Amino acid sequence: MDLRQLRYFLTIAKEGQITKAAKVLHMAQPPLSQSLKLLEEELGVVLFERNGRKMEMTKAGKILYTRMQSIFAELEETIAEVRDTELGVKGTLAIGCAKTCFSYLPERLKQFHETYPNVSFELREGDTYMLSEQLKNKEIDIAFVRLPLRMDSFSSIPLPDERYVAVVPGSWGDDWKNESISLEELARLPLMLLHRIQGFGQFEVILEAFRERGYEPNIICECPDVDMLLGLVSEGLGVSIVPESTFLKPFYRNVTILSISDATIMSKASIIWLKGRYLPQSARNFLSLFSSSFE
Repeated sequence: MDLRQLRYFLTIAKEGQITKAAKVLHMAQPPLSQSLKLLEEELGVVLFERNGRKMEMTKAGKILYTRMQSIFAELEETIAEVRDTELGVKGTLAIGCAKTCFSYLPERLKQFHETYPNVSFELREGDTYMLSEQLKNKEIDIAFVRLPLRMDSFSSIPLPDERYVAVVPGSWGDDWKNESISLEELARLPLMLLHRIQGFGQFEVILEAFRERGYEPNIICECPDVDMLLGLVSEGLGVSIVPESTFLKPFYRNVTILSISDATIMSKASIIWLKGRYLPQSARNFLSLFSSSFE
């Protein structure tokens, strides 16, 4: 048994057919079938049930598939670590980012690119729950997320705390000459809030702030995408409450930003990465840039 045979097995399992697996591996079908036969003989088990051209894993095959996925993931990380002798000056850095955290990225990505011009970026957007799952699945290296989040599985660097602000349609006039609005007033308006796909997050933090003061807000829309929410605000559908740094992006139009006069609701954010996983040197270099900027 060798790594080549096991890679062949994984490909057959993923593709579900010898023919498709052979195409993916750029090899002829007979030697691939022979490799599988030898693997089954060596293990003394049947790994696939043949149903016409379709290959369905047996119980033994599923066990081997699960274990081999984990082993090859570890192997790839080990190879990456061994090859990471150029101190992270090449390769791809995969970054996840909640849209409300995006203001932290452009300037620092530019700084990082000037220092490491041969490192490319793969950016992914999602809410905190989605990004935490992508980290666990090793689809990204680091993520910028809004808290709260259960941190058992993650290491982190905190980002600066910031206030939540209210956003109202510009078309509603200038009723807020003091540039502020109270939670009591907000509770009477149609409210649209960010809400994670799953888990406890900003939605619950804001709702709790209302209820602590005895107000029950009129929530007409929940959405995980801040751009969609603010697009609805700009059209006059209702108001929203978002972290203040959201508006460092220049393209939100026809909205008015107001402080909340009778409550200080704070938003916390962090850069997170998976504990116990080898972190590429390029990611460590990027995190070092952030750590020094907050000192």
